[in-house]
Amino acid sequence: MRAMLLVNPKATTTNARTRDVLIRALGAAVELAVEETRYRGHAASLAATARAKGYDVVAVLGGDGTINETVNGLLNPVNGEAPPLDDPSTGRPGLIVIPGGSANVFARALGLPNDPVESTGQVLEALREDRRRTVGLGQALWEGQSRYFTFCSGMGYDAEVVRAVEGLRGTGRKATPTRYVNTALRHYLATDKRHPAMTVTGRGIPAAGGVFMAIISNTSPWTYVGSRPVRPTPWASFETGLDLLGLRRMSPITLAPVIRHILTESEALPSGRNLVQLHDEAEFTLTADRPVAFQLDGDYLGERERVTFRSTPNALQVLV
Repeated sequence: MRAMLLVNPKATTTNARTRDVLIRALGAAVELAVEETRYRGHAASLAATARAKGYDVVAVLGGDGTINETVNGLLNPVNGEAPPLDDPSTGRPGLIVIPGGSANVFARALGLPNDPVESTGQVLEALREDRRRTVGLGQALWEGQSRYFTFCSGMGYDAEVVRAVEGLRGTGRKATPTRYVNTALRHYLATDKRHPAMTVTGRGIPAAGGVFMAIISNTSPWTYVGSRPVRPTPWASFETGLDLLGLRRMSPITLAPVIRHILTESEALPSGRNLVQLHDEAEFTLTADRPVAFQLDGDYLGERERVTFRSTPNALQVLV
């Protein structure tokens, strides 16, 4: 089996010694080529090259951002049009995920340990047994562009927090769970809580306006705070369509019960008259009357006024 391992040398929770151990372990199991990512978007380019050269597997040692780039490189052909997705095993390498970031949401949602060494052990078992899981993905489309996401996207307040944390990372600070929480609390004081901008529409979906913040989920949990999962859309999964939780109020009275609920292990949906909720949807659109922040798998993508979200079933095989 030919495999390409993509390594993010700046991954938050790994070091050179750990990377060397993991590379040796994988190299003993497969014919391994190792590539380091050097710039934003490089993982997508390397993954597309691996697909074009007929590699059987692409492995990723990195965080959710590197994984997202890799997935897009595997799914998007050179001309930018999505390939046929009726048979995910045809003409597309399988994916191996080894968590190396701060949150590692996609890896943990797949059931992998949050430790890269432990995850490598589980991945090696999957390789020996050819144990694969087919997962669906989300796709966001805007202004002639499209990008797949593995676990979540968002518009509004949560994307504003992602933007703020990316700014801090640009100054050399790490994106720890504590930093996200502290940034979210500080940013809450500055965000617009009086003028909602967004409306949710879709075929067979009653239009819902007055939305301040929208979380779009391809699986659950949405993220983690340390070891605690955060689950605003507990019914979301890789085997169903997309879910959405929208907030029509940003006051503490509205937010407090929602936050308490999504930090529990409950399978029940959050409740409240100021919530907009969708489950297992094939497609819907968020339109805004002014540009709002937009993020995808924790990667800030600027401000947008219209984004369509589409479910892509059976998109990818993961060895897990």
